[in-house]
Amino acid sequence: MTFPGPITALTLFVDNVPRARDFYAEVFGLPVHYQDEASAVFDFGNTLINLLQAEEGPGLIEPAPVGRSIDGATAQYTITVDDVDATAALVVSRGAELLNGPQDRPWGIRTACFRDPDGHVWEIAS
Repeated sequence: MTFPGPITALTLFVDNVPRARDFYAEVFGLPVHYQDEASAVFDFGNTLINLLQAEEGPGLIEPAPVGRSIDGATAQYTITVDDVDATAALVVSRGAELLNGPQDRPWGIRTACFRDPDGHVWEIAS
């Protein structure tokens, strides 16, 4: 048994699957890997991102509650890129709004952050 193994999927609870799906398809430039009425899945290479209708979440995680996007971010997802400035310009041209950056961080990397329509924060870094 190998533990931990790779992270193969992340499920993000969303308020509106079609809106989230369209944002991810446009901003990340990815095709939908799988979809049904309650979800849309994107393949980020090593990890699947499952956008799941929030009302479906309790079936996966109860007794833990599904958080609300109005409460603020509880996680940040980082994608390594070759050029943060160019990638930041690309995601902005595709409809994302930067929260911060591009900026040099004291720990030696350059980053920029944006969020999806449900408040999930994405960082691009190099």
